[in-house]
Formats: sequence, C-alpha cells, structure tokens
Amino acid sequence: MIDLRKSRWSAVAAVVALAASSAWAQFPDRPITMIVPFPPGGVADTVARPVADAMSRDLKQPVVIENRSGAGGAIGMGLAAKAKPDGYTVLLALASYTVLPEADKVLGRAPQYQLADLKPLARFTADPTVLAVRAESPWKTYAEFIAAARADPGRITFGSSGNYGTMHMPMAMLALSQGVRMTHVPYTGAGPAIVGLLGGQVDALSTGPASIVQHVKGGKVRVLAHWGEGRLASLPDVPSLTELGVPVVYAQWSGLLMPAGAPDAVVARLREAAKAAAADERVNQVLNTAGSPVLYLDAPAFQRYVDADAAKMAEVVRKVGKLE
Repeated sequence: MIDLRKSRWSAVAAVVALAASSAWAQFPDRPITMIVPFPPGGVADTVARPVADAMSRDLKQPVVIENRSGAGGAIGMGLAAKAKPDGYTVLLALASYTVLPEADKVLGRAPQYQLADLKPLARFTADPTVLAVRAESPWKTYAEFIAAARADPGRITFGSSGNYGTMHMPMAMLALSQGVRMTHVPYTGAGPAIVGLLGGQVDALSTGPASIVQHVKGGKVRVLAHWGEGRLASLPDVPSLTELGVPVVYAQWSGLLMPAGAPDAVVARLREAAKAAAADERVNQVLNTAGSPVLYLDAPAFQRYVDADAAKMAEVVRKVGKLE
C-alpha cells in the first residue's frame, strides 16, 4: 500500500530543491565583495586586483575589493568567516590564514575564525619569501647578515605585516634554525612594513617577491636570499637558503576562500571563475611582471595543500610561543 503522506512530502521536498537550484542558477545577480585582510600595497593586494578584475569579467558582475586590515589579517579573515555563505563574500587570503588560529590558541584567546569556517576555492600563487635589506646596508650577502645577527643579538630589526603573519613566520623560522635573535617590528601590513624598510625604520624583512621586486630594480633594495628550493625567475642571481645550507623553506601563498556551507552550485560557479582568472592573460602578465607567477590549484588540491601547511606551521607557532 502506498503511503500518501510520505509520497506527498517527497514531492514537496523535490519541488523545494528544484526551486532552490533554479534560484542559485542565476548566481551572481549582484556585486560580490572580495575581502583583502591587509592594507593596499602588499602581496595580497597585488594578487587581488587583477584576479578580481578577471573574475568580474567571467561572472558578469563586479567583484569589489574591500581592504579590511588589522591583527595580521585576522580581522578581515574573521569577517569573511562570519559572512553569509551565499557566495557574495569571498576572501583573498595569504599563508597567515593557516597560522592565526593556532597563534590565538597559544595566546590563550578565542580565535577569530577556525579553518573549517572557510572553504578553499583556488590557490593562485605560492612564492618563496625573500630576505630584503636596503641597498646601502652593510650586508652584501646572507653570510654577512647572519654573522651580524650572531655577533650582536637583538640589534638587527625586521619588519612584518603583524605577529605570526607571512612576513614574521619566515624570519622566526630562520632565527630558530640559526640560533640567533633579531628584533621584530610588526606593522599593519606588508605595504607599511616595506615603507618602514625603505625609510630606515627597520633593517630587514622577509616578503613576497611581488611586493619588493620593483624596489630591487630601482636600486633601493638588495635581496640576500630566499626561502625556496631553486632559483627564482624574477631574481635569478639570489641563492635560496637551502642552497646556502640553511634547512628552512617557506612559501607565501595566496588563495581564494569563501564561507563554508554555500550551495554546491555557487561553489562550482566561483571555482569556475577563479580557474578562468588563473588562466587569464592579463592576470598572468601582471603577476609575472611583479615576480609572482601563477601556481594554480583547484579546490580539492588546494584543500590538501592548506591542511599540510596548517600542520607544519602549527609546530612553528608553538616554538615561537606567546608574543605580547
């Protein structure tokens, strides 16, 4: 005997699902906000602007950048994590995304977000950071720089985008590896930190090639080494730390994420637009010129990359310990 009530509710559920699917088929029908959790002028901004432009063309709706800086990126990432999961808010994050929840744990405070709050959609770049000093600094090589750090603990200062951020972690990893102490000066983002280096407020910094290569070409900055494993196309004469016998590797990646729980159709459409942006000629031209070539990963591979990076960096954060 047929259960009419069960059949009726099954029919209703099918109609509701079809209606929801049809509604999301129109996505997007208004502008999308791309949160960049750092000030203009840094690596995140360098990647976000051409990517947002390319995604706007693919989605036929504006993708509007909103710089929401503070707390090393945690404020903007937290805002993105708490946004409605409807696809109209996305996040252009850097590698600090995997670090900050663990840092909050070390500091004994509630994290502004958890990794599970956000869904990775696409990785765009993964650049080894570079060790930069002013052109007029006394250090011509990495060996001279690290010797000075050993000779006078704490005297060398380095700028960063904030505690536990993508400019702080590589320098912390280097200092831990080499048993030296340098003085950390956190800024509100990569742009202000680079201004601090150029202005002589700090002696050095570690940053992505895209945010510093123009100053290298302009003769204002010297790069002594980088945190990769091979030579960089944008700085072919600069040795890697690995090449110099220092077992420290770090990549400052950039990627697109969105609040978890969005409808499958929305996730699929944004992945499609992100993939188109990664292949876009203008995007590649801008990022290649900046010294930050596209190294695209689609959502599943990017999720695995994020998981591995989070596990590695959690150990570093625990070694760095609590910072005031």
